[in-house]
Amino acid sequence: MISYITVGADDIARAKRFYSAFLPALDYELEEGSEGLSYVLPKQPGQSAALPDIYVKPPFDGRPASAGNGVMIAFEARSQKQVRDLHSAAIAAGGSDEGQPGFRDAYGPHFYVGYIRDPQGNKIALFSNDPNEAGRDG
Repeated sequence: MISYITVGADDIARAKRFYSAFLPALDYELEEGSEGLSYVLPKQPGQSAALPDIYVKPPFDGRPASAGNGVMIAFEARSQKQVRDLHSAAIAAGGSDEGQPGFRDAYGPHFYVGYIRDPQGNKIALFSNDPNEAGRDG
């Protein structure tokens, strides 16, 4: 099980604007500290911890942050409409389009996904895979 994900950021204010444009809609709450940003899911009753947390911080080694080649973080949205809305919000908040929301032939008939990059260049997928929504073939 993934416990947390950390992405590096050189400009925390810019990163906050970007991540705060879509993570709260996915139930993440922002906690700010001297070391950067922490987006956490609220703990549910009977659950030891809500996972995974997302940390956005300057790199610990003091060198500039850089995006990992081949690394991507995927967030599940509640619907295809939410994928479209969050994709647009993330771009308006300083992200860049890496693939407009839609179906992809390589994935299942209900896998609806949009891709963005954060201001530092990290790739993010926002997807819905709800079999109760219209699919690629119908």
